[in-house]
Parts: sequence; structure tokens; C-alpha cells
Amino acid sequence: MTPSPFKTLLAPLLVGAIATVLSTQASSQQVDEGASRDALVTADRILDVRTGQMIKNGHVLVRAGRIVEVGPGTSADAAGAGIKRIELGDMTLLPGLIDMHVHLDSDPTYGGYTGLQFGDRFWSMLAVPNAERTLKAGFTTVRNVGSDAWNDVGLRQAIDEGKVIGPRVVTAAYSFGATGGHCDSTFFPPSMEQKNPFNADSPEEARKAVRTLRKYGAQVIKICATGGVFSRNTEPGQQQMSLADMRAVADEAHQWGLKVAAHAHGTAGIKDAIRAGIDTIEHASLIDDEGIRLAKQHGTWLSMDIYNTDYTQAEGAKNGVLEDNLRKDREIAEIQRQNFRKAHAAGARMVYGTDAGVYPHGLNGGQFAVMVRYGMTPLEAIQSATVNAAEALGRDDVGVLEAGRYADLVAVPGDPTQDVSLLQAVPFVMKGGVVVKEKR
Repeated sequence: MTPSPFKTLLAPLLVGAIATVLSTQASSQQVDEGASRDALVTADRILDVRTGQMIKNGHVLVRAGRIVEVGPGTSADAAGAGIKRIELGDMTLLPGLIDMHVHLDSDPTYGGYTGLQFGDRFWSMLAVPNAERTLKAGFTTVRNVGSDAWNDVGLRQAIDEGKVIGPRVVTAAYSFGATGGHCDSTFFPPSMEQKNPFNADSPEEARKAVRTLRKYGAQVIKICATGGVFSRNTEPGQQQMSLADMRAVADEAHQWGLKVAAHAHGTAGIKDAIRAGIDTIEHASLIDDEGIRLAKQHGTWLSMDIYNTDYTQAEGAKNGVLEDNLRKDREIAEIQRQNFRKAHAAGARMVYGTDAGVYPHGLNGGQFAVMVRYGMTPLEAIQSATVNAAEALGRDDVGVLEAGRYADLVAVPGDPTQDVSLLQAVPFVMKGGVVVKEKR
């Protein structure tokens, strides 16, 4: 997804005052900074996402927001300590979920040109409730791969300061690519001079873009290697960044310790992105056998959003999405799903990315069942959103229930390794030892 045309690319200032967006509802929205982060959580089942094994009648001991112990029975360490006890009973505990491809400052109900009725800061404000919906859907970590006006950076800072409620956000800030490409502003005439301030048409410009984005808060770099569905005057199959440009992005980002995600629908662009050293390929819709082989050879992760097209086709026209964009979406949807099946069967490494913002935030868990429909086992789908996603992020503090990691937990009734659709409606969510949702 590229930012919608109505979200200006000219505003250079950081988002201000995001912490007060819901000041009139502070009692329900603001994080309780004094909340205890110590707890003993017990459940009939705890899922080891690495092996698929269940710990029966187990516990997770949490101290200062981190897991210190996971095991069967009740922790002797917690006995008589006056620690908060959370007894979940006939539920399955698993790690907080990770969505590797979201756009928290996007709202799919405003498509095409319909968002021009709003000012620039409207989108900054929408990011706050979108973040809360995402967290309460069980996604305790997300990677925001592209926003306007530094919206995601401001949101992350407000969440980290405890001012608003949301998941851990890995921020890309602006995504960028070639002039006239999918990451550029492509919906306006020349007289309006709309453009992405980070357009990169040479290796030197690409390196400068990486450095500037990192300077102002990017924690991952997102580029557009090919055309896309929701831009104008681009086709998904078109390669729009050269191998040299993408290699410069990857080399520069890796030098700074950052990973790179590449929007790439088209076959040639996917393969050059892999050859360039890009870490994750987003969408990967037209990947072919050689592309799958290259992804396996290079250890590249595929993030294929095979869920959102149902919403787009059902609601897009009503929301103002232009017919040309709906046409591209229709043409590519089933091809992408069948290539997902093929890539999985071939053993490519895959992570969970939904492109939330193309569909309403908070429905992220709906993709699990689609992944199973197209070839994954329920456990493999869960692993894509936990241990695999954590590895792709390069993080050892999320994605698995084990000592030392953040106490990010979700729980569902029943067994999600038998019925993965249980993850569409998660009744219990803990982030950093604090319960943010409990409906039992």
C-alpha cells in the first residue's frame, strides 16, 4: 500500500500534541503508568510456538514487565509474594502477535480523493484509535511500513511514554522509491507539485534518503521496488527501482543496523530486491519459481497479504477507491494467493503481514484462517506471527514465551493449533505485564 493521495507529502514537521488527541476521554484511553507489571498468569494450556508443544496446566511468571519463568504447575517463586494472580482456566496462552505490515495512520473508508476534505493532522489523530484497536486485537508488536508526516514516529513515542495505548511500533516513517513510482504522490497534476520528499533516482539519493529517515526516527527502511495496486499510473508488475538503487538502500541501512522491507509485486522487481539484500519482500504477488528459489537461497522473508482483498472488493467502490485501483486488485488477488501456496510448499520463509489500513484496523487476526486455507497448518500460521516475525525483525524480546522477553501475552479459549480462527477474536491481551484487555 502507498499512502493515499489526500495525505500530504509536503508537511515536514513532526507530529505535535498527539498525546492529547483523546483528552476528553482520558480515563478510558490513557495508560495507567502506575499499573503493576508483576503477575502470575496460569492457564490450562501454554503454546511453545517453536515446537508446537503444549504445556498443560502451566504458568507464566512476570516481573517488571518481563517474563522470568514459564513452566508447568504454579511457580514456587511466586508463593506468598502477594503477586497478582491471573487464572485463565480453560484457555491457551501464546505470545503476543506480530503484524509485519500495517499503516496505522490510514483509514480504508476514505479512498481515492475523498480524504481531501480533511486537514493533514486528521490522519495523525486517526493513528491513535487505530493503534489501540490493533493492540486489543492481540497484536502487541507491529511494523508500520510507511506513513506521512512522521505520524508513526510520533505515535511510537507517545505509546512508549505511556500517553496513549498501542502496540510496540517499529517505524519506517516515509516509504520511498522512484519518481513517479508507487511510493511517490501520483494522483495530482504538475501544477500542484506533489511529490514524496524522499524520492530516490540514483544510488546516491537512495543512501541519503536512508540516512535522513534514520535520523528522524525510522527503525526500518521501506522502499517501493515495483508499481502497486493503490497508486495511479503504475502497474504492479513494473520494476521501478534498479538493482543498483536497491543495493545502495540495503547496504546503507545494514551499515546503520536497520533492516529493509521492499514493496514488490512484480516478478523482476522481487528478484532484484532479493539479490540486492533486502530483508523482507512485501506482497510478493507475482513471484515465480526462480524468485522462490532466490528467497530460499538468500534467507529472505516473504510477507504476503492474502486477506485484505475481500474487504477491498466488497467495500472499495463505496469508500471512493477508483475503478482502476479496484481493477488491479481484482487481477492480482488470486494470483498472489496461489503464489503464497506455492512459496509455502517450497519452504520459503514467511511472516505475517496484513496491510492493515487497506482494511479496518483491529481485524488483523482474520488473515490466519486465509493462510491455512492456502496451505499452512494452524501452527505454521501462528509461527509466522510470532517466532518467525520476531526473527525477521531481528528481535529477541518478543514473539516467544520465555524468560527475558517482554510479557506480551494473548489467550484464547480452546486450542488455536486446531482452530486458528479463534485468533480473530482475542479476549485476553497483556503487554509488558499490564492487562490491556480481559473479556471472559
